[in-house]
Amino acid sequence: MTVEAAPTPHRIFERSDFMVFGLCAVAVGAAAVTRYANVPSVVAFIVAGAAVACLASLVGRSVEQLGDRFGAGATGVLQGALGNLPELFIGFFALKAGLVSVVQSAIIGSILSNILLVLGLAFVAGGLKHGTQTFNSERARTTMVLMVLATGALVLPSLASYVHTPAEPHEKALSIFVAIILLVVFALSLPASLKRSASTASGAGAAAHTEPPRWPIWLAVALLAVASGCAALVSDWFVYALEPAIEALGISQAFAGLVIVAIAGNAIENVIGIKLAWKNQSDYALSVIINSPLQIALVLAPALVLLSLLTATTLTLVFAPMLIMAVAITVIAVAFIVFDGESTWLEGACLVALYAIIGAVFWWG
Repeated sequence: MTVEAAPTPHRIFERSDFMVFGLCAVAVGAAAVTRYANVPSVVAFIVAGAAVACLASLVGRSVEQLGDRFGAGATGVLQGALGNLPELFIGFFALKAGLVSVVQSAIIGSILSNILLVLGLAFVAGGLKHGTQTFNSERARTTMVLMVLATGALVLPSLASYVHTPAEPHEKALSIFVAIILLVVFALSLPASLKRSASTASGAGAAAHTEPPRWPIWLAVALLAVASGCAALVSDWFVYALEPAIEALGISQAFAGLVIVAIAGNAIENVIGIKLAWKNQSDYALSVIINSPLQIALVLAPALVLLSLLTATTLTLVFAPMLIMAVAITVIAVAFIVFDGESTWLEGACLVALYAIIGAVFWWG
């Protein structure tokens, strides 16, 4: 008579979960100490940035536990929305501090870091391990069309100012109007983004996710709430140390916003998107990475414009010419790459190279 082995007990938390919890606790505690202790501003800035990144990792882990229940499209929307919370907090506190240049650079920098650096690294990682990867081209095209339209909405107020049209004296009112329109477009795009595709529901996407979620929904949601609250607090400390750190390091506000703040605020996509591509879950990887810059253009930027009305600093959608050129070139280049539904490591390397060139251009301001 054969005796069947007892089933392995279901574990809610793995060792890696406890590592993330511990890192978050240590990082937030260290950020609190450096905020209120007499330490160099650069140290406080680095520690607070590390704490933001750790909390972003906790948010990403929580969303991973929700993602399999909702599909690739909903996962990307959820990941993008929650992943951009640290950037929203940082942007709001930076506006209160009067750092408009940093906020505008961070908005564009967040778009660039996602669809150049993170998407490029994901293509490189997945391509080197698995060769040419394929993904849902219909979803990718829809997302990139929205991205192009959203970018156009961000560019037009700037062009109206540069060419001195009659709208130039009304840039604040124009920015508010455009912000409201973009938020409406985002709401209209949600049904298509949340829809499960047939291939994802029953094909490769389902096969890729062999491990069932370990956390119950209530636990994942509770950890999301805790991480989001801590992110708001740490973002305030991050911005408090930002300006003196910029002066101490001798870098421009434009570079700080475009590269440093953008990468710190996008830590979730930096980790999760590349990890998914490495696991050959290309649909999920693309959805997570592309939805974040789309929500930056359709939600984060408009939200900051409206929130700035509550501060003494008004944010408009009139960006510096080089920022506009950088984001326009980037979105067009990425659209050409993803429209065919395939990616290679060489395409990823080209995206990373373009990001490095843009960063170098803004090093001096």
